[in-house]
Amino acid sequence: MNKNKPYRVEPIRSWDEYSDKVGALCHGWGFRGHADSTWPLMSTLGRYLNAYVKEKYWTVQEERIARIFQRKAHLFLTHIPERSDTFQWLALMQHHGAPTRLLDFTWSPYVAAFFALVQTTKQAAVWAVNPKRLVNVTERFNEFLGNSRVGPIGIGEPFVMNMRLIAQSGTFIVTKQVGTPIEDIVVAYKDPKDTLVKFELSAELVRPPGMRALFMMNITNATLFPDLDGLARSLAYELEFHWAHDPRKVLSDPNKQ
Repeated sequence: MNKNKPYRVEPIRSWDEYSDKVGALCHGWGFRGHADSTWPLMSTLGRYLNAYVKEKYWTVQEERIARIFQRKAHLFLTHIPERSDTFQWLALMQHHGAPTRLLDFTWSPYVAAFFALVQTTKQAAVWAVNPKRLVNVTERFNEFLGNSRVGPIGIGEPFVMNMRLIAQSGTFIVTKQVGTPIEDIVVAYKDPKDTLVKFELSAELVRPPGMRALFMMNITNATLFPDLDGLARSLAYELEFHWAHDPRKVLSDPNKQ
């Protein structure tokens, strides 16, 4: 285990080791997969603001894009949330690709492993968070953002969930410090090692057996994104997989096809 970080870092050298270690965590942790272990735990909004917007304008610009979305999204929606339901609106924005302060997590370590491994060519990562150390924002999202007395990191889901959130056993992490990575915020926690764990997965050793195991569990892009886009995305792994042989190792003779 890497002792240079305040949170736990666990190098993973096999798929069985990953299964054993995530199984050893207490029930109910949240997970997120990264194809590159160097990526920070930061929302798209945080990354975008850090890169392109002066910090003194962050709040007003975040409010501006939310207002634009609320004013125009009704043209495409069958269910329009109450204007005051900030969490629901942000989840809608996140679902459709807008930069928000929400960070996608899942309650399934295997769904997270899929997102970490599916397109990685290097060391991937699965992050795990202990919700008992965070603020539950499922029913008190606005209160969390406006209350300086509660912790800086929240976890939860809006009351109305979309199909992808359901299919992925999804939840959201949200922070008050939108421009700061979660791993840097956790440094100030009393017990960071019981709050955040980073599993570092070797692509060479973990991906081949891991992806096959996930495929056998029916964890694919087609099931995690239950629409035509998900079906199309799932075909990439079909290039690597066949029930009768292993296309990654056995070269076919074109004269026999």
